[in-house]
Amino acid sequence: MDNKITKGISKLLSYILRHSPETIGLKLDENGWADVDELIAKFDLYERRIDFELLDYIVENNDKKRFAFNEGKTRIRASQGHSISIELNLNEAEPLEYLYHGTVEKFLSDIKAQGLQKMSRQHVHLSADRETANKVGSRRGKPIILTINSGAMHRAGYKFYLSDNNVWLTDVVPAEFITF
Repeated sequence: MDNKITKGISKLLSYILRHSPETIGLKLDENGWADVDELIAKFDLYERRIDFELLDYIVENNDKKRFAFNEGKTRIRASQGHSISIELNLNEAEPLEYLYHGTVEKFLSDIKAQGLQKMSRQHVHLSADRETANKVGSRRGKPIILTINSGAMHRAGYKFYLSDNNVWLTDVVPAEFITF
């Protein structure tokens, strides 16, 4: 399949399922699930034609595994990263001792003062390895990788969740748990 086409559709799908389903009149349930047939039908509003085969290809081949189908592949949702209020029903998980967050220099003074905040998202996103954090940080410029003492956070009572695509999620990371 044409990588440029699938990347563009994947980006649009991410926007719709994570931030703005109303853009195409799509209804998500309280857990962020959308009906696949409805999504395909309403996607035409962007003059982008998709069918189930293309949607299935995008879900299966997205390098970040941003999307998931239910067992019968009749419903789809974004795995994490929502700015809209949904309940992912993730189970609390004990994190690795250290997790990582990729950012850029212009955000460092705010992070040093306030820690990592979820901002418009439902959670702060953390990576299990420096390489993934580096990729995340490089989307906005020269990446700076922060080391999070997630083990100490967890022992102090902070909750962590592991999304279906292996992104670690938490509500906040206070500055005292961050190595700059």
